[in-house]
Amino acid sequence: MRFAQRALLAASLLLVPAAAFAQGQGYDPTAQPPPPQQPAPGPQTAAPAPDATPQAQGEQPQPPPGAPPQAAPPAVAVNPDLLLDGHVRSGAFLAGPGSLNFIIHHSILGTAGGLVTMGIASGFRFDQQGAREGMLAGALIGAGVGFVVSAWWQYAHWIGSPAASFGIVNSAIAGMALAGLMDFFSDDKPTLAWTALIGAELGAWLTVGLGGGEFELRRGVAMTSAAGWAMAYTALLIAITGFSSTWPAIPTTVDLLLAAPGVGALGMALLGMRFDPSVAEMLRADLFGAGVGGAVLVLSALVLGGFGNAMPYVLSLLSSAGAITAVSVFWVEAAERHLAAGRNDGRMYYRSKDADRPYSNPWW
Repeated sequence: MRFAQRALLAASLLLVPAAAFAQGQGYDPTAQPPPPQQPAPGPQTAAPAPDATPQAQGEQPQPPPGAPPQAAPPAVAVNPDLLLDGHVRSGAFLAGPGSLNFIIHHSILGTAGGLVTMGIASGFRFDQQGAREGMLAGALIGAGVGFVVSAWWQYAHWIGSPAASFGIVNSAIAGMALAGLMDFFSDDKPTLAWTALIGAELGAWLTVGLGGGEFELRRGVAMTSAAGWAMAYTALLIAITGFSSTWPAIPTTVDLLLAAPGVGALGMALLGMRFDPSVAEMLRADLFGAGVGGAVLVLSALVLGGFGNAMPYVLSLLSSAGAITAVSVFWVEAAERHLAAGRNDGRMYYRSKDADRPYSNPWW
């Protein structure tokens, strides 16, 4: 038995080196057996970095090729009773954020119109019973008519904040303009009062009638700016005429100053059908025009010996007009490319038309 065991051991010692030599490998009796081989791992996809995900880059995740198209999310039904001219009802009267100011404006305007027209007709004789009753009746009737008509309008039309605010401004401009123009033809006080009232109502209703409840801020700023510059240039022209030859009569001067803002606002409203400057462009032109014109007026008066001659006013008018023209035409919004985070595809992104608009000149 021991002989058989020793024979098997000797045979194994001879066969193992021989097999290793046949395979071209050395044999080391002290070497440890190799560890068992693990199966090779399959290809793994590295997890994308957090910043490289489509959501972080502002993109929508794309389905893999061959995947069925995803169904669109179901549309949420909106109750039509909650909408007014495409807007969700809001504000004090559920007709927009400017509905309260709109109603208050027309109510006060009707009250003032009725009081003034009846008061002028009676000479504002508060010591007479009939005159007091007439003014009280005119004020109450005017307030009632203004409230009812404006409330009816805002019930069916959206009124934004710019529409309500610039309705007040345009009401004052139109009222002054028509009163100034009427004074050229008649000096009858009741006629002038009724004309001013009609003009004020006309300016307010044209703002929401033609401009709509979504009256844009930049258009209101443009019209108000044009009205102010028309009045300023009219004053400069009156000063030039007065210091050059003869001063116009005081009523004529007042009428011209009253009518000028209406002409300027109407002209800018017509130009707005073709041109579309932003709020920043209008305010920048106003700032440069006022600054340059005022500085030239003061400096030229100091150099030429005072404000008693026409030359400072001529230079101020020309310099302010030139500054407004140059800034409006040659200084336009920057053409910067606002790229989304992680994207570099060359497309432009703009958050606001007034603040971040593409390079374009609104004057042609």
